[in-house]
Amino acid sequence: MHTSSGRSRRLVTYAAVTALAASLLAACSSDDDGSSDDGRITLNVGTFGVLGLKQAGLYEEYEKVHPDIRIKENVIERNDAYYPKLLTQLQSGAGVNDVAAIEVSNITEIVRTQGAKFEDLGKAEGVEKSAYLDWKWKQATTEDGKTVGLGVDIGPTALCYRKDLFEKAGLPTDREQLAKEWAGDWDKYVAMGEKYMKKAPKGTKFVDSASSVYNAVFAGATERYYDEEGEEIYEESQGRKDAWDAAMKVARGDMSAKLKQFDPTWDQGFANGRFATVACPAWMAGYIQEKTGPGGKGKWDMAKAPTDGNWGGAFLGVPSAGKHKKEATELAVWLTRPEQLAKIFAKQASFPSTPSVYDELKPSPATRAYFSDAPITRIYAGVAKNIPSAVYGVKDAQIGQSITDIGVLQVEQQGKSPEEGWEAAQKEIKDVLGQ
Repeated sequence: MHTSSGRSRRLVTYAAVTALAASLLAACSSDDDGSSDDGRITLNVGTFGVLGLKQAGLYEEYEKVHPDIRIKENVIERNDAYYPKLLTQLQSGAGVNDVAAIEVSNITEIVRTQGAKFEDLGKAEGVEKSAYLDWKWKQATTEDGKTVGLGVDIGPTALCYRKDLFEKAGLPTDREQLAKEWAGDWDKYVAMGEKYMKKAPKGTKFVDSASSVYNAVFAGATERYYDEEGEEIYEESQGRKDAWDAAMKVARGDMSAKLKQFDPTWDQGFANGRFATVACPAWMAGYIQEKTGPGGKGKWDMAKAPTDGNWGGAFLGVPSAGKHKKEATELAVWLTRPEQLAKIFAKQASFPSTPSVYDELKPSPATRAYFSDAPITRIYAGVAKNIPSAVYGVKDAQIGQSITDIGVLQVEQQGKSPEEGWEAAQKEIKDVLGQ
């Protein structure tokens, strides 16, 4: 193992920033004990992206039957900004949210290094282990049996596309025909992109980003960044190689809008109709609706992706440093019950981690209309049944982010070669891992 001077400076800077952040959080925390003048308890829920709890009206519903509770959602758009803040709060014990969302790519690190700082929700009243997908439950459970988070959703992945842009480009718009044309092979999807660009409507590209393609291909990988013993295998991982190769074909071609996912410019890309397709895990459907706005209704459609896979998903945990652990636990349990998760699906198609409701899932008429009456439940349920078993490691999220936000973007936005991009990604990964 070696430590570069750049790495050392980053560590010193991070330590100083963490100390400052902790003191500020402590100061803020001391000013607010979660109570209000009217005697109600305020429960803070920390989330990232568009989790759907608020959008589905669950907070309002809970407050109506618990008049002594007020719920405040503290949302940060990008998980790579949200998660470090969560770790800082857990380390300092100050400023923690009463309920904290945890992304699946971070859950292994939480379980192995922060498990002692969360309540055991497996022992909470009203929780039934059998209600959740077995693999989802195991992901959030420590070796000694403590369950630090309850599953909210999983990310069966499809492809969402703008059928109006496809039509203008002279491509098929029927979802079943498209699914057949690129079935089983992401190269066929890339070939579709090449056709699109020959008659692309002015100002549009086929896909939002090469990172989108990387994540979609990697979602179906059985071999990821770690092996079952917890050793890093990202360099030789076949799943990583396949995803990188597909992303490079997009990055080196003229079919990408070259946007960084979850940045403001990406959000604007949805609103302005700058791209015709985007990898579409179930939770993305709600994101598309929110960022595209009412004008996208009936323009978006959904089709089965070339391969089945799972991208993303979340859990809800209750930090032990919270001031209202009992009330927070009751809220987390209620929010993740099958009937509540079905309401989130109805609102924005986020796919529940509770299989008991799969046969009953129905997207709202508004969501169906937004995606051109696509058979949303059938598409995602079909993928969910075929999600491959995968191993997640303690730095899964950071490795993936290094690849997409450093390696892929340098090729896509700066014109560097795939070899140079991979070298930059490797350097960043080694810094992240402290090697």
